[in-house]
Amino acid sequence: MKLGLIAISGVRCRNEELLALGLTLPGFVERSKVIASLPSLGLLTLAGMTPESVEVEYLEVPDPASLTELPGNFDAVAISSFTAQIKEAYKLADRYSAAGVKVLMGGLHVTARPEEALRHADSVLLGEGESLWPAMISDLLANKLKPRYDARGMNFDFANSPMPRFELLDIDKYNRITVQTQRGCPYNCDFCGASIRLNPRFKTKPVGRVIAEIHRIKEVWAHPFIEFADDNTFASKSHGKALATALLPEGLRWFTETDVSIAQDPELLSLMKDAGCAQILIGLESPSAGLDGIERKANWKLKQRDGYRRAIETIQDAGITVNGCFVLGMDGQDSTCFDSVFEFVRDTGLYEVQITVMTAFPNAPLYDRMAQAGRLLQPDAWETCTLFDVNYQPDGMSVSELETGFRDLTRRIYDSDFIESRRRRFFMRQSELRRLRAT
Repeated sequence: MKLGLIAISGVRCRNEELLALGLTLPGFVERSKVIASLPSLGLLTLAGMTPESVEVEYLEVPDPASLTELPGNFDAVAISSFTAQIKEAYKLADRYSAAGVKVLMGGLHVTARPEEALRHADSVLLGEGESLWPAMISDLLANKLKPRYDARGMNFDFANSPMPRFELLDIDKYNRITVQTQRGCPYNCDFCGASIRLNPRFKTKPVGRVIAEIHRIKEVWAHPFIEFADDNTFASKSHGKALATALLPEGLRWFTETDVSIAQDPELLSLMKDAGCAQILIGLESPSAGLDGIERKANWKLKQRDGYRRAIETIQDAGITVNGCFVLGMDGQDSTCFDSVFEFVRDTGLYEVQITVMTAFPNAPLYDRMAQAGRLLQPDAWETCTLFDVNYQPDGMSVSELETGFRDLTRRIYDSDFIESRRRRFFMRQSELRRLRAT
């Protein structure tokens, strides 16, 4: 049995005016390029659970439509894709199926739309893949493959997490490698399509297993840059401190995503800096209107907003740059939201900025809310789930106003002089703090 693990990589904006702008302004695509170039940790993890009797090959296909021939000579393929490229993944799956290759699919989108995926796959795996992948492969080998393997009611124990097969990668292609330290998030933002939708339980991976994965990566890349592929790495402060402490002797540089609450823990910030944290991405979402109700449990996001400025100052003063992420077009926002974000970025000196359009993903509560209200522009237009294209009717402005305002904000936020001034401000502040500590 030869199994191909195929990642459909890269997400392309479809908005013609944004494309005309080039999406090449300094900084605009830095983060999206990184995401597009990251290997599929999910597929590498499944490879680590696959019997040695199965020959496994890992492939990344950025543009399936451009393929003149099917890659690889496989008996079966497992295909992974973002929602924005799922239709391209389906077309590739159909081509493999026509060639007599068994097709397996799973992940966030397939879990949200299994019946749709089954029109293109022999079998789908729903929920956390680790729970039922061994059974799926066993049935594949025995020619007894079931149409679906549903792990949504299960809860995979991270203490048994498999070692991803990093050695399958052509490591020279990457500028960073992903490691997962936890799954899910204790918060429940209605627009979020993250791993909490695979399993609602927030859980952390034992620190020893995280370090073991890093050691395995070092076997193929002596001095890696690590991205922790988590929804909120430091949601658990006790686990975060244990992780940062264990990272101290590793000599790594790393990036991750978390929330503003780390600003309230100076011990954790100090540990993170000493352990090699280069930058954190924080979903600030909005400095003004739009936060009310997006975190469905306790309106947590709204309660943090008044502390945003101080939190950014505290984190960046600790020597860790902040990549502030903002969402435009949320309910409650009108056309003033664009100036509000620009002024906030200017005043706080955020080192990096990521702006996105509110996007209704099929596995998030926002999608269902928009569908019930009849606000989805094209309910099954998954290709618009790029974070840069508008796929719903905003409540405080027209679609055209959102698109125009986002385009103009993009031009201002990613102006090279504006970026340089913020970065220069960060380094000047670091120099000032060093002088103060020396006196």
